[in-house]
Amino acid sequence: MKCVDLFSGCGGLSLGFEKAGFNIIAAFENWDKAIDVYRENFPHPIFSQDIRNDIETAERIKLLHPEIIIGGPPCQDFSSAGKRDTTQGRADLTYHYANIVCNVKPQWFLMENVEQIKKNHVLQAVTQQFMDAGYGLTAVILDASYCGVPQARTRFFMIGHLGDGHNNLTEVLRNNLADAPMTIRDYLGDELGVEYYYRHPRNYNRRGIFSIDEPSPTIRGVNRPIPSGYTINSCDPKNIHINEIRPLTTIERSYLQTFPKNFKFIGTKTNLEQMIGNAVPVELSFFVAQAIQEYLQKGSIKNSLFDNSEFHLPIKPLKK
Repeated sequence: MKCVDLFSGCGGLSLGFEKAGFNIIAAFENWDKAIDVYRENFPHPIFSQDIRNDIETAERIKLLHPEIIIGGPPCQDFSSAGKRDTTQGRADLTYHYANIVCNVKPQWFLMENVEQIKKNHVLQAVTQQFMDAGYGLTAVILDASYCGVPQARTRFFMIGHLGDGHNNLTEVLRNNLADAPMTIRDYLGDELGVEYYYRHPRNYNRRGIFSIDEPSPTIRGVNRPIPSGYTINSCDPKNIHINEIRPLTTIERSYLQTFPKNFKFIGTKTNLEQMIGNAVPVELSFFVAQAIQEYLQKGSIKNSLFDNSEFHLPIKPLKK
């Protein structure tokens, strides 16, 4: 299936879909630093494009005749790590993504975002837009640690298929979830050379030290050193010595985002931290892409848009 990646960043979503057998024919991105990294790792073209110009973007994509468009519109206006201010304009990128999909009308689309989008009027609006365009929708919140990623990262996914019924991929996605969350040790063994590491908390009432025998907390776009005078929090693991604890390196954090070790990162530490933190984990992308492939292989179109199947947005992460 020919695939175009919008808001591609450095390529986490592309890499997962490529691994699942999709033919990535092009990517579109507006941040030159991420474009540089993407070009280092993929043979197909990536175009520098202001995706807010949705008519121009759609016309460029139509020339490529994709069967699926994938993308994660920037999520800072919805994220708990941001100010959740949808007047700042980044939330509008979700509208532009929907406009492009509904203009190009590929057979499939995938939209990824933070879990908090489920509470926002933007999602309600684009959901109706997709349905009006004839897409059957499946929407889920996935915990990445149950999808092959050693990270407790929850993300919203909406999958659309033209002419299909609603919620038809939910069963496939649920059945493929792991029985237990993946820990860092499960994924990397002892490669990091540490038992515990520091991840800067959003405030000092929260823990800052974590074990490799649990999933990592969400990899964010910043990576700070341990501040001088940091004292062990009551939520931190017991019987540890602060002088033996370090933050993970930029590249180690890319491993927790499940980028392969041969993936080439070029640029400043600040830029790399941001693009790694913003990326869709490769194995999470692969998990969703595999579910689409499995659904296609089974020919499991159970319903049509005329069966009045009712679409529901998810409330909490999908569980087995």
